[in-house]
Amino acid sequence: MYQTLDVDLGWKEGDLITFLPVILSLVFFVIYWFTAQSEGIKKRFYARYSFDEASIKHIFFTKYFGFISMGVLPLVICLLMLDGTTPSDYGLTIIPKTTFFSVVWTLGLTVLVVPIAYMSAKKPKNLVNYPQIRAKVWTEKTVFINALGWALYLFGYEMLFRGTLLFPLTDAIGVWPAIAINIALYSATHIPKGLDETIGAIPLGLVLCLLTLMSGTIWIAFLVHVAMAWTNSFTALKFHPEINFIPKSKRG
Repeated sequence: MYQTLDVDLGWKEGDLITFLPVILSLVFFVIYWFTAQSEGIKKRFYARYSFDEASIKHIFFTKYFGFISMGVLPLVICLLMLDGTTPSDYGLTIIPKTTFFSVVWTLGLTVLVVPIAYMSAKKPKNLVNYPQIRAKVWTEKTVFINALGWALYLFGYEMLFRGTLLFPLTDAIGVWPAIAINIALYSATHIPKGLDETIGAIPLGLVLCLLTLMSGTIWIAFLVHVAMAWTNSFTALKFHPEINFIPKSKRG
């Protein structure tokens, strides 16, 4: 007969606060990713609508689904299962004494990352995938839907990584172990986007985790991420040779 080492599999008090956020982050990111990448779901949109309209509706669906699956659902489950926690425990709050700190760092990082995002967005390899909405003609409505979609998605994304995953683990196992787990998962989610973004997520993830813990909120990470995404998306729109923005005044 085979033998095993003795392993204490008993559920200890306090295990849930570490186990639950990590498992929820993995499960709900996987659910989001494979839903967003589903060719079957994509084909349903393109079978029902014209190419441009299908692209707009499909991409907005993936963004909105990301907001629900990564932001809302994991938070609700944590609030229900981790006794005594409130949304403020996950960074959904405004702390007066750290507000100025948050404003300064949000503006400072935005000034730093927006030019970098602008330069990167013009590169041919970026234009292969961005803007994600591949409609040939963009209108003011398309611009609004694109901006709103990114904001919703990134709120859910940051709520997951800088909220649900970071704060409970920091309380349970300490700052640096929590940050290490956060960076590992955060960087891993960028693997499908290539080596550059995967490596770049490591220092960015470290900075955003530290600023999130120091401010007690997710707002710095969220707003900086939105600034980067909007810059990348609209720069790609401007330089993409096959996609054009036509304002209402120039449409017949």
